Amino acid sequence: MEHTALLIIDIINDFQFKHGETLAQKTAIISSNILKWKKYMQSKNLPIIYVNDHYKLWQADYNKIIEKCNNPLSEKIIRELRPEMDDYFLIKPKHSAFFGTALHTLLSQLEVKNLVLTGIAGNICVLFTANDAYMRELQLIIPRDAIASTDEEDNEYAITMMQNVLKASIVTTDEYLNEL
Repeated sequence: MEHTALLIIDIINDFQFKHGETLAQKTAIISSNILKWKKYMQSKNLPIIYVNDHYKLWQADYNKIIEKCNNPLSEKIIRELRPEMDDYFLIKPKHSAFFGTALHTLLSQLEVKNLVLTGIAGNICVLFTANDAYMRELQLIIPRDAIASTDEEDNEYAITMMQNVLKASIVTTDEYLNEL
C-alpha cells in the first residue's frame, strides 16, 4: 500500500435532488466500508483526501459544507465520515475530482501512485475521477462495496468500465484489507 492514497468523493452531501433519498440509503450502506478504509489508511499513516462538491459556498471549509448539508438524510453519514484534522479536503466544481482542483499537484507532492476510490455517485463522480486518474497513469483500486449510485445497474456498469477500460482492480473491502 506504499504510495497509496484514499479518495472519499462527495460523501458530505445534502441528498436534496431527484432520487436523493435513494442515494442516501445506499450511501448509508457503504459508509461502514469507507470507514474501514479510512481507519486502515490512518493506521498506516497514508493520505486520506476528501474531494467534495462546494454547494455554491466556494470555500474549502468542510465545517461550512457540513453545516449546509446536514439534514435528516445526511446526518448519520456525515457524523460517521466527517473529515478529521489530518485529512486533506478539496472542493471540486464539476464531476471529476481532478477537474479544476489541486488534486494532481497534491498527489504528486505526496508521491502517490495508487488511488483507492470511494464515495458517490459511482456512475458519475467516481467514474469521471477514475478516468482522469487513469489518464494520469495512476493505478486504481475500486472497492465495489464502498461506492454507490442511485441505480444499481448504472453502478455495476461503472464498475465494469473501470475494470475493463481503466484497468482498475475491483475488490471488496474486507477481502482486500484482510489480505494486507
